[in-house]
Amino acid sequence: MQGDPKPHFAIRYILQSEGALIAIAGIGLYAQHGFSWLLFAVLILAPDLAMIGYLRGPRVGAFWYNLAHSYIAPLVLMAVGQWAASETAMAIGLIWGVHIGADRALGYGLKYPDTFKSTHLGRI
Repeated sequence: MQGDPKPHFAIRYILQSEGALIAIAGIGLYAQHGFSWLLFAVLILAPDLAMIGYLRGPRVGAFWYNLAHSYIAPLVLMAVGQWAASETAMAIGLIWGVHIGADRALGYGLKYPDTFKSTHLGRI
């Protein structure tokens, strides 16, 4: 079932603002920890590789895209990084979270299975 293609302006604004704040906070934490900016540059667009799933159709593509663009995996990775004292896991989790936040701030939401352009933030 497809969601409302045009969410109420205030809802979309709130969700995009949250994304922007998460991206900004993630960049701040990344800088504060002194992680590699080269690693950041190399990996910032890595979650978009999940779009390859669209080669198998919109349902498969939406599944993989949404899996790579949900905050669940980067938060788990950051928690593991904290628990295991792994700077690499923490850095990758932060980069991943920044990517998702920036996407949401720009209006790219989680995808519905009918078409790439149909998202929880409206049509793109």
